[in-house]
Amino acid sequence: MTAYDVKEYQVSGPAWLNTERYDIIAKVAEGATKEQVNLMWQNLLAERFGLMLHHESKEFEVEELVIAKGGHKLKETTVDPAAGLDPGPPKFDKSGELAGPGFVSTFRAGGQAHTVAKAQPLSKLTAMLGGVLRRPVLDKTGLTGKYDFSIEFNIDLREFGLPPPGPGGTAPAAAPVDAAGEPGPDLAAAVQQQLGLRLVGGKANLDVLVIDKAERVPTAN
Repeated sequence: MTAYDVKEYQVSGPAWLNTERYDIIAKVAEGATKEQVNLMWQNLLAERFGLMLHHESKEFEVEELVIAKGGHKLKETTVDPAAGLDPGPPKFDKSGELAGPGFVSTFRAGGQAHTVAKAQPLSKLTAMLGGVLRRPVLDKTGLTGKYDFSIEFNIDLREFGLPPPGPGGTAPAAAPVDAAGEPGPDLAAAVQQQLGLRLVGGKANLDVLVIDKAERVPTAN
């Protein structure tokens, strides 16, 4: 996925890809670009695992992210772009808020999710939405800046094979989202209410990597 800059659903190959685990130690030259590093990964996969693949186009059920009626509610960041060059983890201030560029998602046992972003492109948001919805989310907003935003929503834990909150499951019930004790919105509603964006169902042809050959045991050092 990293080597070819694709998502999990864009890789088709043997089942052991999801079960085998490897330790990889690599040195990258200082100043190397993302494209150069990705090419290094591709070469490693070809040389050590004998990876051979081809590209195909496949139709997917997708969600398109568009601007809702009334306009978006994203705040264009005022953070210095140079601050995003720090390769370390996101930094927080004393109140627990993001102090610089970052994208952090937390999920509580009751099915409540919270995401906060600072100085991030919408590609970060669509990647998170796609992970929760378990299908591709395509950015059709036309927004190209970097934004500060946060979103809270509820997810159905059963969609991920996890027990529901409360007495019937092992996961404890979480505290209500608001003071009135009402459950929070689902993801689609939260996107529209809190971000001024909307998810619209559709279909799209996306590139898929089909693995023709790969050795389960890599060549020795």
